[in-house]
Amino acid sequence: MGIARSRALVGEGWLPGITVNRNQEVGGGQVPTPGSRLESVSMSLRDVIIIGAGPSGLATAIAAKHFGLDYLVLEKGSLVDGIARFPINMVFFTTPELLEIGGIPLTTPYEKPTRAEALRYYRKVVDTFQLQVSLFEEVTEVEAATADEAAEVGAATLFQVHTRNARGVTRVREARNVVLSMGYYGAPVMLDSPGEDLPHVSHFYREAHPYYRQRVVIVGGKNSAAEAALEIHRAGGHVTIVHRGQAFGDSIKYWVKPDIENRVKEGSIAAHFNAQLVEIRPTEVVLDSGVTLPAEGVLLLTGYRADADFMRRAGIDINPETLAPAYHPETHETNVPGLFVAGGQVAGKKTGSVFIENGRFHGEVIAKTLAGRM
Repeated sequence: MGIARSRALVGEGWLPGITVNRNQEVGGGQVPTPGSRLESVSMSLRDVIIIGAGPSGLATAIAAKHFGLDYLVLEKGSLVDGIARFPINMVFFTTPELLEIGGIPLTTPYEKPTRAEALRYYRKVVDTFQLQVSLFEEVTEVEAATADEAAEVGAATLFQVHTRNARGVTRVREARNVVLSMGYYGAPVMLDSPGEDLPHVSHFYREAHPYYRQRVVIVGGKNSAAEAALEIHRAGGHVTIVHRGQAFGDSIKYWVKPDIENRVKEGSIAAHFNAQLVEIRPTEVVLDSGVTLPAEGVLLLTGYRADADFMRRAGIDINPETLAPAYHPETHETNVPGLFVAGGQVAGKKTGSVFIENGRFHGEVIAKTLAGRM
């Protein structure tokens, strides 16, 4: 296959090998006809394009490289962009070994790793394996070619991946297979309330300092809402929580839950339970009870989920109730042959069922499947 690679165990992963591009063998040795599709893709057709450079996407790339596949990772933002969007002072709920990929250890002096340590770790992984990652290149469309078009280049399946970079330049990349591993953190659950697009409203919390001496309404009742409320309160902000449930969620980190409950009990953080926000105005929000709350800042921390519309446009069947994609659990291949899903992409509404801890294993399953077909 014209592939040279070296293997060496590192824990349960591999040291980086050297892969010769299989593009030289596109079409099984066919001679391209001038002007044909084969001629146009013979130097650019990859075995697999991986969309998303989060932990599951990077784990897929490591496995693809191990099996000698010609791959490329495309990421619309920075490396592990979902983690980069986390609050600056965020501490993971899990222990470091459960975030590891490729057998590279994540070292930390603490019991649980921080956001900064995770970012440094995944940069190290990419450098160690010399992974091919194109950052700030957003995929706008994944288009499956017809069987005849695929056959013309000697492939069972063929995809055109349309992209746009940060400068607005567009291009079309082609691959035999595509893996969707964009996760869900970049796609917040919208309330569809009037005023949701106002400049003082955000679906992401970064840090507390900008909210000093500001009145802040936080919508949500799980980890992100509780941690943001505590940080802003301790930085001198005036916080009110609005949550549709009757109490904070049971999934809140064990060291956070008693803290937030005690702050509400003592009155230092206000809370409206069994309540929903129905309108956001420039200086206040309106609840379904008719109560208005003054607000210079509004954080809508109501959760995130994978972009179901994007997957539908690619031809994937989406369960209308769960919003989960149709895929085979043993291969992670969707109903569209050659199109796979990994990590948080499989979760639908049940985002609490897929984490870095289990999503990092999807890539090896997919890469093994693809290697067996080459």
